[in-house]
Amino acid sequence: MSSRDSDRISSAQQTLDSKLDSAILSERTFNPRSVLHDISQLLNTRLDKETLATCVSMIESGVNPEALAAVIQELRREGANLNAQANANGRG
Repeated sequence: MSSRDSDRISSAQQTLDSKLDSAILSERTFNPRSVLHDISQLLNTRLDKETLATCVSMIESGVNPEALAAVIQELRREGANLNAQANANGRG
């Protein structure tokens, strides 16, 4: 694991610890989906709250998480390819 990855993990842990401490001290209702979105942002997944909630629901319904991740990556690659083609056609 690189030093940068280690720093990111440490930062994510500190953020989670801080959020948990705040939730406990203020006796607010703990919202796991909000914390999950915060973790998602720290890990730079580029998933908005709605998309993340959809993914979580799919996984809770039995979808294989690794297969879902592969589909998301493939959709992003296809989107990037389409954007590149559109930009190339617009310049030509």
